[in-house]
Amino acid sequence: MLRKNTLVLIGIAGLFIFAIVSLLYPLFGREAMRLGLDLQGGIHVVYQADLSAVEPAEVDNVMDGVVEVIGNRINPLGVTEPVIQRQGQDRILVELPGLSISDKEKERLSRVALLEFGELADEGEEAKWENERGRWKPATALVGGEKKELTSRYFKENTFVTQDRLGGVLLVFEWDEEGSLISEKITSRLVEGQQPLGIFEGDESLRGEDGRPLAPVVLSVITDKGQIEGLSFTEAEALSSQLNAGRLPVSLEILYDQTVSPILGADFVDMSVKAGIIGIIIVMLFMMIYYRLPGVIASLTLVFYGVLVLALFKLWPVTLTLAGLGGFILSIGMAVDANVLIFERIKEELRGGRTLGAAIEAGFNRAWTAIRDSNVTTFIVCAILFWVGSVVVAGAPVKGFAWTLAIGVAVSMFTAIVVTRTLLRLFVGTALAQRASLFSPYLGRK
Repeated sequence: MLRKNTLVLIGIAGLFIFAIVSLLYPLFGREAMRLGLDLQGGIHVVYQADLSAVEPAEVDNVMDGVVEVIGNRINPLGVTEPVIQRQGQDRILVELPGLSISDKEKERLSRVALLEFGELADEGEEAKWENERGRWKPATALVGGEKKELTSRYFKENTFVTQDRLGGVLLVFEWDEEGSLISEKITSRLVEGQQPLGIFEGDESLRGEDGRPLAPVVLSVITDKGQIEGLSFTEAEALSSQLNAGRLPVSLEILYDQTVSPILGADFVDMSVKAGIIGIIIVMLFMMIYYRLPGVIASLTLVFYGVLVLALFKLWPVTLTLAGLGGFILSIGMAVDANVLIFERIKEELRGGRTLGAAIEAGFNRAWTAIRDSNVTTFIVCAILFWVGSVVVAGAPVKGFAWTLAIGVAVSMFTAIVVTRTLLRLFVGTALAQRASLFSPYLGRK
């Protein structure tokens, strides 16, 4: 028993050291704790997908494709670990901590075809766009007996930005096989009258660095490659990255959009940290005064618990929000509650005349069922909360609370049953074990 307890103690010490190192230094690519929007600011957007034309059996595949494309489009924005998750059947949650992007960029993330090409509409024809260069209709061509519009859906995902001899910015793109055929037919028609080819992004014209709509005059037939001139370098780089990210399989609509200020979060997190520290100190003082030596051990276990949970939050990683902090602090109370159950059982066994070693083993064995049942019910509640957070539009805080609480409760079971038990066993057979008063402040009272 002694040898086994020593090995467990060594393992606990090693785990504690690893947890401290992981908090102080970057491990497994984790530089720092991942903070949520309410702690460092950023944006929170919920998109709703139009699945009206999608077969029910294909919904999951389509939505997985949407998540992948949005992720590819977000990565060029330079966001550290964005949150992109499905919510329910047809919604996508996007959280970009520490970032502020324009409404145009938010819409660009959800656009099926980023760029559309247009030609001037004749008098009396219906126009889709209108700007200072004229009225425009989609540039179309008959391919295989079907009328098709020229859009960036036919771009290969290899666009890049370069400069001409005079330093002008060029966004170079390449058509796929079908796009090449459509482009050839359209530009062959426009080149005869040296007509312009307008470029549009959604309902708006794509504008150059000078603010004017981009509509270059077609001077030659474009079959495989083309270039867009007049953009600023920053805009061209961003547009190139978005184009290379792929095409969304369905259209998306912004359902919910919120920008979070980091100042508000900073104030709250400061108060939360202070409240947490004060609460932990008060709990530790109570445990040490009321339960004496076991209370000291419980306080040490509580320190181990806090370090281990924070290390798991960083390494997992868990996005820590104010709601998540609430779940963490609540789990601290539950960790102490498990120790209280154990110590009360040990006290009863000591009153019954058992030795310290026998009282410790019996106390843990008898308290285990109550600890197990209470924690299982908490896990069930966490699962329900996590599910609710997955289907509610603004349910990220609910999921964060459920996730941090579940992790905290799981670790609290480990610390109460393994760590506290191992530390108490160290005193068995020592001189302190003969002083029963150190292990129960009310021993012998009726």
